[in-house]
Amino acid sequence: MTAPMPARSLLKALAGPLLMGAILLGASLYAFGGIDKLFKTTSPDVAACSAAQPLAAALKPLAKGEVAALQIPKEPARLIDLSFRMPDGRDTTLSAFRGKAVLVNLWATWCAPCRHEMPALDRLQQKFGGADFEVVAINIDTRNFDKPKQFLDEVGVRALAQYADPTAKIFQDLKAAGRAFGMPTTILLDRNGCELATLAGPAEWSSPDAFAFIGKALGRAP
Repeated sequence: MTAPMPARSLLKALAGPLLMGAILLGASLYAFGGIDKLFKTTSPDVAACSAAQPLAAALKPLAKGEVAALQIPKEPARLIDLSFRMPDGRDTTLSAFRGKAVLVNLWATWCAPCRHEMPALDRLQQKFGGADFEVVAINIDTRNFDKPKQFLDEVGVRALAQYADPTAKIFQDLKAAGRAFGMPTTILLDRNGCELATLAGPAEWSSPDAFAFIGKALGRAP
């Protein structure tokens, strides 16, 4: 019976083949584009939004003053597709808005900051709203479904379409995606659905700072 090889001798015996294997693996990886391809993965959503990076970078200096809390991503990506209701009650999704930039805003009648923010968003819609931009303000009240309309009438909102998600699932979906931490929550998307900015909390959307920011995002003068 052959005595077992000591551990040190076994390692020495294996060192040569292991080293040669590592060399061959490295050579193969180099030939097919480098070692980084073994580890580097690119999200399809990030890749699809790579064209939005220069705009996001250009917007960053404009996140100041009344909109200083806006967070600008280094690598814009597509937001998850959200489901909600149109003003006529029909179901729709965020992807249905592709082709125009949208400022998605989640609000509720019980949200104290929303009472001031909704009229500001209404003025933003009046200034920039059109074929290439819309403020998509989505109410998430889960009861008293007439109350949101009464609320908007009370605060003088006239231009905003009344989108809604009475299940409030849209908030949970955004929360799971790390994009909603409280109310209100606002996300700016470009025409391809790529995220350009996110805001947790309210902002003065009818301020010169906000107009300059949105104007830049749309390629328009504020």
